[in-house]
Order: sequence, then C-alpha cells, then structure tokens
Amino acid sequence: MPPHNASQRVDAPLSPSAIFLVLSVTNLDDDDVCSTVRSVVSSVNDIAKNVAFRDPSANLICTVGIGARIWDVVTHKLPKPAELHPFREIKGQKHTAVSTPGDLLFHIRAERRDMCFELERQLLDQLGNSVKVEDETVGFRYFDNRDLLGFIDGTANPVGPEVREAIVVDSSDVGGSSIDIVGGSYVVVQKYLHAMDGWRSLKTEKQEAIIGRTKIDNIELDDAPPASQQSHKSLSTIVDPNTGEEHDILRDNMPFGSPASKEYGTYFIGYTRHLWVIEQMLHNMFVGKPPGKHDRLLDYSTPVTGSVFFMPSLALLNQISDD
Repeated sequence: MPPHNASQRVDAPLSPSAIFLVLSVTNLDDDDVCSTVRSVVSSVNDIAKNVAFRDPSANLICTVGIGARIWDVVTHKLPKPAELHPFREIKGQKHTAVSTPGDLLFHIRAERRDMCFELERQLLDQLGNSVKVEDETVGFRYFDNRDLLGFIDGTANPVGPEVREAIVVDSSDVGGSSIDIVGGSYVVVQKYLHAMDGWRSLKTEKQEAIIGRTKIDNIELDDAPPASQQSHKSLSTIVDPNTGEEHDILRDNMPFGSPASKEYGTYFIGYTRHLWVIEQMLHNMFVGKPPGKHDRLLDYSTPVTGSVFFMPSLALLNQISDD
C-alpha cells in the first residue's frame, strides 16, 4: 500500500511522445459499465507495468484523471475535491474557451511512440463499450521544446521541491472528511488549433510582443503598462492579491498536427494544486485584463476542447480497488 499522500507521476519529466485520451462513460446507470470503469481506473498502474516491462528505458508512464460527473460512481462516493466541476465556458468579447465532454483522462507518456500506442490499445480493449472516445491527441516534442508557433513552451514551470508545492493538494487545503484527496492534483486540458498562415505573416517582433518572450533565446520581455494590452506571459501569471505570492502550475503541453491535413496545434495540459489558478489564467486570456483586452495569441489559436479532471493519489486508487 503506497503512503497516503503518494501521488501519481504527474511530475514526470517531459517526454518525446505522449497521448492525451479523453473518454466519456456510456451509461452511469449500468452496473457492469461502472464496474468495468472502476476496475480499469484502479488498476491503471498495473496495466502500464504490463507494457513497460518490454523496455524499461522507455520510461512509460500513465496517469488517470476523473471528471466530476463520474466521481461518485468511480470512488464509491468518497468526498469530492472541493474545486472539481465540469469545465466552465469562458466567453470573452471575441473568443470563447469552450467546454466539452470528458469523464476520464489518460495522460500517457514515453520515450517511444510504440509504447504509448500499446498502452492505449490495452486500456481501450479493457474498457470496451463502457466508454466513448471524446478526443485522442498524439503529441510529440518539437526540437528544443518549442511549440509549432516557434516559441519555447513550459519555461515558467516550477522545478525541484516547488513542483509538489504547486500541483499537489496538501492536508492544509482540505477538511478532515476530505483527507482522501490529499496527494491528488487538478488538471485542465484544452486542444488549440493554430492559424499558421496568419501567425507566419507577423513580423518576429510582433510575435514576441504577443508571447512576451524573445523567439530565439527565450528571454522574458518587460510587462506592458497595467492598462495596456498584455502579453500571453503576463496574462498567464497569477499573483495572489492578498499575499503577493505568485501561483505556479505545471504544464506538459505538446505540439500535434498533420501538415497533409493542414492541422497544427498545441495540446495544453496544466496540473495544479488549486483549480482556480488555471481558471483565473483562462479568464485573463479570454475576457482580458483589463476586460476587453484579450490575449492576442487567441487571434491565432482557437480552443476546440476544454475539460477538467482530478488525478487522485495512489492510495485513493487503491481504495477504489479495495472497495
């Protein structure tokens, strides 16, 4: 039995290959369906080990997140994380962060594409008709951790001891009845499609002003005056108004796409200790800070999905199985 606060590998190092698999449960009133889902969710680490033994050096990892709609069914009505709810649409004057269905998230990562493929196959085989695939996105590392817009992604991620402090729910965050969620993390996913022709038509200086960093060497640019149009970097920096503390999240974003289909995108996945932090980031981006001055990156990047999950601790996954 793992320690009560032992987390899933949400803090695993960036990998060359990944699959983001979002599923919906087909029938919550069917006991067999719910039993199947519960069995796979609780044994996801064993299923991953069954694939990982073929090449331990590939560092195959799979974490599983549970959505608000199925929390009670999967966990036998354990106390729900206080901030867990379906993704809430954010509608700005010009752009909208859409909300799309999703009950389960499997975040599969490895050094080898075939290892990710095989684990996804085994998970879906075991889940069978109990789930519907809402979205499957295959991500890849692009040169020196750049997105398809040409900028280095994930620079602001916490490192070392700061990672756990930023993304893992602590006992100080919950009451006594919710101790089971300690060691877990909230996670938000969005799939963005890029209008590459329009982006490429911009001069490098304009792109840098939108992002808030230089393109070649990734140097952070100064913030614009408070009432001016802010960069993406500034809008996604969240400072607690009461304490002045900056709240970090852990991003494991990956590019995806197909030149033949003219599809170019970034899959955003953010892990956090406090869901409100990512929600505030998105509000700043889509509504604007100040309101009306949205993130100009959205003029070239459109979200087509949006879902929220909670990734429970290993102990909670075991508790599901034991029950």
